[in-house]
Amino acid sequence: MAETKPTAAKAATSGQAKQSSNVISWIAPIVCILAGYLIWRFILGNASGFKEPDTSGAWFWPKHHTPVGEMNKIYEGGIIVPFLIGLFLMVIVFSIERYLTIRKAMGAGNATDFIRKVQYHLANKNIDAAIAECDKQKGSVGNVMKAGLKKYREMTGETVMDHEQKIQAIQKEVEEATALELPMLSKNLVFLSTITSLGTLIALLGTVLGMIRSFSALGAAGGGGDATALAIGISEALYNTALGIATSSFALIMYNVFTTKIDAITYGIDETSFTLTQSFATQYK
Repeated sequence: MAETKPTAAKAATSGQAKQSSNVISWIAPIVCILAGYLIWRFILGNASGFKEPDTSGAWFWPKHHTPVGEMNKIYEGGIIVPFLIGLFLMVIVFSIERYLTIRKAMGAGNATDFIRKVQYHLANKNIDAAIAECDKQKGSVGNVMKAGLKKYREMTGETVMDHEQKIQAIQKEVEEATALELPMLSKNLVFLSTITSLGTLIALLGTVLGMIRSFSALGAAGGGGDATALAIGISEALYNTALGIATSSFALIMYNVFTTKIDAITYGIDETSFTLTQSFATQYK
């Protein structure tokens, strides 16, 4: 009964965190794309930023010409730009969300120092002091270590199971605790990895549309070329390319940063399992 309650509590905590993360996964992309359109339409595409604003009354995509500032020139990148801005905002949102989650999972102190302290207490058979260190450390490594230590303490008083079965019980408890911790570390990283490729592909689409517009203007003028329309088409192509490359690069950098931190936490959890099993095998033969 004593072991059932903590496990249920951990499962409930994990479920709540997962539900919250799912809400972000659904809402954030929609909000970011909408925000991208609003930025493109009302900030970059503000009529006051163009010498020749669209006076036709078009609301969704006014055909403004001759931008005044550098930011207004991005508006001429066309309707693909809002999607690229939305993807960039998604990278920012999910980077912040992952940073907060992983920072909490890393615990209060250095994981290596924490494991050494636990090893010291276990060497002196002071399990309660080792559990107290887990309460100070917190984070994923601390949570897994604490779950393993509780089972460790239980096995020291177990008289029915043999030595190997006790070690296996400790390993199983660590594995179950790990299964609750690791999924939340990598969750939503799929958005960053997807945007790494998707940003480039959408930018390529915008580039192609811009070049089509350029050559259409050139063909409509009978080969003589409408310089204004040609310039707008090339601008559309280049701005989309630049935004897409910047977004994909940012997403790739953040993805690598977070996966590196997750690898460090995973290594700490592996050290936890090794520490507990080796200590028990040595101290309680």
